[in-house]
Formats: sequence, C-alpha cells, structure tokens
Amino acid sequence: MSESSESDAAPVTSGARDYRLLVPREWFRVDLTQDRWRRQLKTFVEKQADGRQVPAELTRNVWATLRNTAEAGRARGAMEFYLLTLSRNGGLPASLLVSLMPPGETPADPEAFAAWIEVREGEEGAWREVGVVDLPAGRAVRVVGPTSLDLHVVLPGGTDYLTLSFSAPVVGMSGPMLRLCEAIAGSLHWVV
Repeated sequence: MSESSESDAAPVTSGARDYRLLVPREWFRVDLTQDRWRRQLKTFVEKQADGRQVPAELTRNVWATLRNTAEAGRARGAMEFYLLTLSRNGGLPASLLVSLMPPGETPADPEAFAAWIEVREGEEGAWREVGVVDLPAGRAVRVVGPTSLDLHVVLPGGTDYLTLSFSAPVVGMSGPMLRLCEAIAGSLHWVV
C-alpha cells in the first residue's frame, strides 16, 4: 500500500490541515484539483484497454462514464479519484472518490445525518444499509449498497464531512471488496 501525499486541494477545514489515506499501489490516482485530471483519466482508460481486445465502443463508454463521474464529483467538492481495474474485458473499474462536503448541506451530528440519509434513500427505493461507525479518524456515517460504500467521516471540529465514496460495479460491494474498502477507510488520518 502506498500513502497518498498531502493533497493539492484546498485545505481541509475544522482543525485539520489535510488528510492522509493509504491506498494500494494498484489503484490509479487522478488528482481532480489539477487541470490535467482529464488527461490522467484518459491515460487510465487507454492503459486499461492497451494490449486487450477491448471494443472501441466499450472504451468510449468507460471514458464517458468515468469523465461524467469525475465532473459531477468535482462539482460536489471531489479532490481525488482512485481507479482499480478488476475486469480483463475493459469494463468499469472499482473506484474511490474523495470529497469534502460543503458545510451546512447536511446535519452536523452523525446520527442525525444517518437518519436524514435513511429517509432520503427510502424515498429513492434503493436498498441501503445506513449506520454510524467509529473509525480511527473519527465518527462516520456508513452507507452500504449493492455496489457502493460511502463513508462520511466527521472532520476534527465536528462541523464538516470528508466523504469516501467507493464503487464496485462489476464485483459488487461484499466480501473481499467490502473488506478492502473498509481497510482503506480505516487508514484515514488527519494532518493537523
């Protein structure tokens, strides 16, 4: 595992200057705070298809999906996007999107935030398991779905959240993939 360097993003607020996260070397990092993020993402997609008989249409679809995910994430405060190829046929990779939630958009109390998510998710009809857990970095709202794991970790000072959004569209979020994602989340620590 390699430790991501201090991000080039805007400093994490509420008493922490930054964060550190251990992510396995096999995960490709895209820095969404830099203008070169599209080029980095394109490099990943090309490497994933290189030397394999991946249809051009699938490569274009993967590129478009990842680009749209990154753009939507950036609009919501995403700073880093990690990708792991799990498929030999060039399909969608597993991913981790690290975001800083703007203050005031969600309840500051993790239990209230979890209850808010349960109500909101219940309206959308998708199966989710929602709860509050203690991580080494602090309390977190944990939301697990069939192919996703979101951890909203309370920042030091207790008013904002750092969100770790894992997605595993091919293998699903269970078994070894769930344990790997939880281990990555458990490595989070604050730089004060």
